Amino acid sequence: MDITRFIGIDLPFLKENFTYDLVLTLAIIILIMIAKRITLKVLHEKIQDAGSYYKVKRSVTYFSFFLALLLIIVIWFQAGGSFSTYFGLISAGLAVALKDLVANVAGWFLIVFKRPFIVGDRIEIGSVKGDVIDQRLFQFSMMEIGNWVEDDQSTGRIIHMPNSKVFTEHLANYTTGFKYIWNEINVLLTFESDWRDAKEKMQVISQNHSLHVTEDVESKIRHASKKYMIYYKYLTPIVYTTVKESGVQLTIRYLCAPQNRRPTSEKIWEDILDMVEADESIHLAYPTMRITK
Repeated sequence: MDITRFIGIDLPFLKENFTYDLVLTLAIIILIMIAKRITLKVLHEKIQDAGSYYKVKRSVTYFSFFLALLLIIVIWFQAGGSFSTYFGLISAGLAVALKDLVANVAGWFLIVFKRPFIVGDRIEIGSVKGDVIDQRLFQFSMMEIGNWVEDDQSTGRIIHMPNSKVFTEHLANYTTGFKYIWNEINVLLTFESDWRDAKEKMQVISQNHSLHVTEDVESKIRHASKKYMIYYKYLTPIVYTTVKESGVQLTIRYLCAPQNRRPTSEKIWEDILDMVEADESIHLAYPTMRITK
């Protein structure tokens, strides 16, 4: 079939090479896809560790994509200078028509080379929080945390996010650079309670559950400070005092790993409840209304 007669335009470079190059391009794509599937199947049987297999899978996928792209470019640019002109025009049209896909690919380059996050990091992008579990050419996937579940626990949902979101949404990384986050627990006591004694006991409780973190944090802060302007004067837990309408509020501030926020909070609360139960001079407060005559 003479494609130039079909489209009604006299393009000399299409008469001899277009059909052959098109068939060869499709053949290359199909062969590389088959080779990729076979390679991954063999590697899946030999690699038992899920994390190691994931990294190898990503490498094979990227290598296959760029190999196919390189071979296709070589094939089509052999068509001659005339084709280069039409190829440029077509590329410009596709860039406009497929701007979202182009933006996703640009986002992929940013993620791969600038590394604002990697697989395994806990991030918040826009209003979505989660642990990154996959990266692809057009999107990345997160295991969602938060939402209707409290204290950053997993919801069980997988969120697929376009790579272009790294350009349009704010991005917060819980784990890159500084590997810990600050968590706070608010404890409201009655005005009649011995808040000074409670504060001393809560200081001990917080130290018991975060003391093992401090030495590790210091070394990681020194490492992170080489890349970011990160500086903390105090890393040890501290208890702050504030007065609220219903009583005296003591706030425990301590460091923990992002994934351990809820477990450490639970342990601290259990010790606080034991403290309140054992000391008759300390009472938890709740919203009250007092009527005086």
